[in-house]
Amino acid sequence: MLKSLTLLVLILCTTLVVTHSRVIEPNDANTVRQTCSKTPNSALCIQYLNADPKSSTADVNGLALIMVNVIKSKANIAVNKINQLKGSIPPAQKVALKSCADKYNAILVADVPQATEALQKGDPKFAVDAANDAAIEANGCENGFSGKSPLTAENNVVRDASAITSAICRLLL
Repeated sequence: MLKSLTLLVLILCTTLVVTHSRVIEPNDANTVRQTCSKTPNSALCIQYLNADPKSSTADVNGLALIMVNVIKSKANIAVNKINQLKGSIPPAQKVALKSCADKYNAILVADVPQATEALQKGDPKFAVDAANDAAIEANGCENGFSGKSPLTAENNVVRDASAITSAICRLLL
């Protein structure tokens, strides 16, 4: 009798765990998929969010915060590239490079903190504005080189991440 009761409890626990896993997993992936489907680059959005383990349990606000961190990370990569280029860039491009350094500083010192604080305080409008501003700054950096930017890849990445972030933040309005 004890063996059958133990077996029954084991079967019930196993069924509960399997059922619970099947319900949670698709919903988590579904939140990311549904949210990203409302952004300008769904595939890139999914790639960025799935790279962060916190996305599996995040709500839309949490996904927006993850994307703000993506902007921060990508902007830091651009700043590192700017610092690498300082000694080797042609003199004609030094003014544009300095302008880019200022623009990326604005992203890291103003836009990212503003977006983070706005999302934490439940005021997504200011997060939308900050993400849009980050995209404008990246575009401004690119345009400053008049078509010969050594930062095209970095600018495009920051612009795209910012556009995705803005779209997710708009879902919170």
